[in-house]
Amino acid sequence: MFPISQQLSYLFILAIPIACIAWTVTHEEIFAELRNYCKHKSKYSKRLVQRKFFYLFTCEYCFSFYVTALVILVTNYQLLYENWRGYIVAEFALVWVANIYMSLFLLLRTNIKKEKLESNIKETDLKKEEDF
Repeated sequence: MFPISQQLSYLFILAIPIACIAWTVTHEEIFAELRNYCKHKSKYSKRLVQRKFFYLFTCEYCFSFYVTALVILVTNYQLLYENWRGYIVAEFALVWVANIYMSLFLLLRTNIKKEKLESNIKETDLKKEEDF
């Protein structure tokens, strides 16, 4: 078992690709067709299991659990304990940190969009003043 400082380092490092993958699949344009298909299926499928399955591709929080499970499987990462309990603790800790990263990213993107909109409004106002 690794020292706790190394385990915590891995926690914050492994959460980065988890957040990146979960965010990209659930928000970015490259997966828009898949996401729109999944949204439709999550709303209109007849079976509850199908609706829930397709919903997980539209929610970054839900999807991050599956991405985290895959990362744990590939890396064999455990947190605090050397057995199945270490995998469970790692799953929830990685999901939590990855979702903090995604929340911070959303906040950053929202601020950038807000500043861009304010800039466009000022630019439009200046053009109107120049026309008069």
